[in-house]
Amino acid sequence: MWKLINPTGVDLNLQFPAGWENAKQIKYEQGFISPAPRDFVGESPLSEPESKAVYNFSIKHNFRLVIAYHTQGKVIFWKFLDYMPTDAEYIANKFSNSSTYLLEDTPYFSSFAGYKDWFIQEYNRPGFTIEAGFGENPLPISQFDEIYRDNEGILVLGMVL
Repeated sequence: MWKLINPTGVDLNLQFPAGWENAKQIKYEQGFISPAPRDFVGESPLSEPESKAVYNFSIKHNFRLVIAYHTQGKVIFWKFLDYMPTDAEYIANKFSNSSTYLLEDTPYFSSFAGYKDWFIQEYNRPGFTIEAGFGENPLPISQFDEIYRDNEGILVLGMVL
């Protein structure tokens, strides 16, 4: 199954200029060296129009925090390298307490070139990746109600914090 629908076979969340070269090295070592259903970083950061659109939209709107949603694991990733934006840990704990999701450090092999990573690096503001639901992608629609309940508080808090 294709992780993110993209006709060029590029993983759209491995497209941002935040350690992109690190991500490329890691993914190439794992065998993702050409278009694939997942984990191909593309030829350069922001090479894909979808990633470039998200990048430009973010620059234009000057967000105070971002929440990137993924599916797999019921965890919240809130750090990028040694960046420690003001209130990031406080907000991460609020998100965790309002859901059933635990805070975790991003695994090293997934630590680079993501949207959240770029946002934290670029703006030194809080960014979060919420790994909603649990199981193999695509998650079954039967998890929708649980995922919604788990994330309702995160979404509301994200608007007011």
